[in-house]
Amino acid sequence: MSDLVWARSTMALSLAFHIIFASISMVLPFYMARAYAIYLKTGDPLHKRLTKAWARGAAVLFATGAVSGTALSFQLGLLWPGFMRHAGPIIGMPFSLEGAAFFLEAIFFGLFIYGWDRLSPKWHLVSAVMVGVCGLASGVLVVAANGWMNSPAGFTWENGAATNIDPWAAMFNRAWPLQALHMLVAAIQATSFAVMGVHAWSRLSVRGATDEARLHEEALRIVAPFAIVASLLQPVVGDLSAKSVAERQPEKLAAFEAHFKTERGAGLWIGGIPDEENETVRFGVQIPKALSILAFADPDAEVLGLEAFPQENRPPVLIPHLSFQVMVGIGSLLFAVSGLWLYARRFRPAWLLHPRFLQLLVVLTPLGFIALEAGWFVTEVGRQPWIIYGILRTKDAVTPVPGQWLTFAMVALLYLFLGVMSALVLWRLFVREIRSTRAERHEPPRALAEEGAL
Repeated sequence: MSDLVWARSTMALSLAFHIIFASISMVLPFYMARAYAIYLKTGDPLHKRLTKAWARGAAVLFATGAVSGTALSFQLGLLWPGFMRHAGPIIGMPFSLEGAAFFLEAIFFGLFIYGWDRLSPKWHLVSAVMVGVCGLASGVLVVAANGWMNSPAGFTWENGAATNIDPWAAMFNRAWPLQALHMLVAAIQATSFAVMGVHAWSRLSVRGATDEARLHEEALRIVAPFAIVASLLQPVVGDLSAKSVAERQPEKLAAFEAHFKTERGAGLWIGGIPDEENETVRFGVQIPKALSILAFADPDAEVLGLEAFPQENRPPVLIPHLSFQVMVGIGSLLFAVSGLWLYARRFRPAWLLHPRFLQLLVVLTPLGFIALEAGWFVTEVGRQPWIIYGILRTKDAVTPVPGQWLTFAMVALLYLFLGVMSALVLWRLFVREIRSTRAERHEPPRALAEEGAL
């Protein structure tokens, strides 16, 4: 493989690894804060135990995400100097703000972890909430930079260089709002179903109405609303995102829909394997006029096909198309399960703790993250051959340093080590602790008015 392919593979591996830990770090603190709020209100020691278990798990994943994110930031400069030379002065501001949000997240995390019996309950709870708020801010600011790569703004491109730079216009680019919302909802959805799957598996392994069983049931009750709301909201956000892509990057839409010919009343493929050479789709089922509706809310609207773009400007088709199918398929499944959960909660409450339903949650554990990864494949591969859409090609931004296969190997080993160690530590600190049968002595919380200062 060429050094360009190795460099792109290194970046893809880094993003795929980091996005999982970043997503969990953004979302898990809100579960932690919710469990702690219930403990402060009720004095139930099981909620305190659940809070501490989630806090330890979040701390491990936060540390892993920090290491992988640091490696990723170095890769931007080392692998893509052409990109950083042009992009740094334009889109550097959200990266700086993201760094500030990350440090605040770490500070509040430290306050919560070490604040037991040192902070007043009110401020201890505030620190837990702020961990999640700063994590969300960090994620939104990073997506601002990626949105700018898909919808460049805030500069004038003249003679191969940027002039008239406006960092604020670059940050508030057209792609950012929907792309950030799509990402945050996906992170909540993926993390929620993963956490529910872990607790469902743990609940299945417990017999009888014990404190341990009740702990996992409480965990499911806390997390389920996050999963349900995100799953019901995601199709709406996805539809708006598709319409935005159709307007801003029509060739990307054509790629992930395997739409080769420009036509009115374009059909939407369900499944199928694109044949780029013959510009056809095999083994798929096409829904008439559905793509025109998806892209422009008009069954007779014209949708540009890949034939409308020069060959050298067309993105690959196979990976974006298959990734889009995976993302939509999993999203539809989680939407259906969410509807089932709402029905059961209203009419059949016993279903929610039935072994079959818990087994279903276990099966769903990784699917949200698979959909999240597939969505990023659609976004990044679908933008090719551009690293800055319409401005700078990926091949012109890559480092001239040879031997990029070695960089890929080193990064792969680093992430393999981080992944294995994180799994082992989580097993010890989270799963074993949360399944422990030792009774925790009752420690009712102090009143919020007591010790009302730090």
